[in-house]
Amino acid sequence: MFYLFPLLTVIIWAGNAIVNKLSYSVIDPGAISFYRWCFAMMVLTPFVMPSVWRKRNQIKPHLSKLAFLALLGMVLNQSLGYFAAATTTATNMALIISLVPLISMFLSVPILGQRLLPIAMVGAVLSLAGLVFMLGQGDVSTLTSQGIKQGDALLMIAAFVYALYCVLLKRWKMPLNNWQSVYVQGLFAVILLTPMLISSERMAITGESLPLIMYAALPASVLAPWCWLKGIEILGADRTAMFMNLMPVLTAIIASVTLGEQLAVYHYIGGGMVLSGVILAQRKPKPVSTDNMATA
Repeated sequence: MFYLFPLLTVIIWAGNAIVNKLSYSVIDPGAISFYRWCFAMMVLTPFVMPSVWRKRNQIKPHLSKLAFLALLGMVLNQSLGYFAAATTTATNMALIISLVPLISMFLSVPILGQRLLPIAMVGAVLSLAGLVFMLGQGDVSTLTSQGIKQGDALLMIAAFVYALYCVLLKRWKMPLNNWQSVYVQGLFAVILLTPMLISSERMAITGESLPLIMYAALPASVLAPWCWLKGIEILGADRTAMFMNLMPVLTAIIASVTLGEQLAVYHYIGGGMVLSGVILAQRKPKPVSTDNMATA
């Protein structure tokens, strides 16, 4: 039953890729980005605000870092996803975003001083080859002659931005628990997204856009993070992180049913290479036990 926590998280986030795709036709990306965090903050305020207020003196020195994290993870990353929805598929969204753990490993080298294992390099090459094969629709010459679609390019930037966000979260140790950190970042996100809301042409909340906004604000921004953190608490970070590899698969299934997206052979081959590379790069060598050393 404990595995239901990360599984439910991945299902919700897979559904959010569908929301990204559906939202583009009914509301501007800047508007849904704003409403998403505005409603999420309204829900979280009664539960998190009191503890944040008590810690305000400890939080104050870290406000600039929290604002930058909000810019990366809640403004740029998610807004780019909404803009990308106009020119790419939900399946491509999930496959490209699945590269985040791999990109995070490479960013951890200069930022966290970590060392890359040879198997991570092999995984990176395999994932990159799969991504090129998929974006070229099975023909690399198509990619070189026509270039990458705008939506796919925006998603690659979003993946890099979110990977940087994840690495900086590890680098910047702050006296906040996860919910307090998310809450303060969310407040900054609402402020930073306000100009995007004002400049949006389709900013009204309609009967079509309201369910999409509420899905992004509540299940995707509140329930899913809670389930994810619960999974890490019970199962550990490594076992929980492996569930992220299911997201492209689940997104493709949901997209085929709800959006009518058809998977081609290059999706299976390229997507399989991407996921295999990410899984391979996440593998860690087993430590040598003292018993084995003694018998060696």
